[in-house]
Amino acid sequence: MSETMFYILLSLRAANHGYGVMLHVKEITEGRLVLGAGTLYQSIGRLEGDGLIRPVRQEGRRKIYRITELGEGVLDAEGQRIRELYRNLEGLK
Repeated sequence: MSETMFYILLSLRAANHGYGVMLHVKEITEGRLVLGAGTLYQSIGRLEGDGLIRPVRQEGRRKIYRITELGEGVLDAEGQRIRELYRNLEGLK
């Protein structure tokens, strides 16, 4: 899973629209990862197509998304993989 996909899924544990996801990712990465609109909406389309997120409502022109149960499982598995990578790295020091 790409870092972009990981952070979008993480951000959508609470319902949010695309621009809100952009701001949240920038905030939680302390500005290290800034998502452009094209990257964000292409990723959202892929995540929705894979069943990892779904739209929950429309607010004017904004579509509000939330992670699905399947998405939560995928995010949790990715978190485990990242923790294992970190443990392996620390074991080499």
